[in-house]
Amino acid sequence: MTEKIPEAQEAAIKAAVLDRLLNHLDKHKEVQNIDLMILAGFCRNCLANWWQEAAADHGLTLDKDTAREKVYGMPYQEWKAKYQPPATKEQLAAFTARQQANAKPADKA
Repeated sequence: MTEKIPEAQEAAIKAAVLDRLLNHLDKHKEVQNIDLMILAGFCRNCLANWWQEAAADHGLTLDKDTAREKVYGMPYQEWKAKYQPPATKEQLAAFTARQQANAKPADKA
């Protein structure tokens, strides 16, 4: 049986998991944001947005560029120039299909 994890340790574990995810994504720059969006419904930019929202939930102001730098490990525009080629027609088609498949009925109107 798994023991109950105290709240302080739970927060530390969650932080370690996020660090591991960010390190994994950093080691796999070949995995493009659009591919993450197609397969998982989120990307590095989503993580940055969530970081920014979590900071706001704790009464802190974090601008978009700073949040992205925390996720990308460098300024976003620099990362994009170095590692993000333009999306292919196939990627764009798959992304559009995913968005349409996940659209709410009101969104489809």
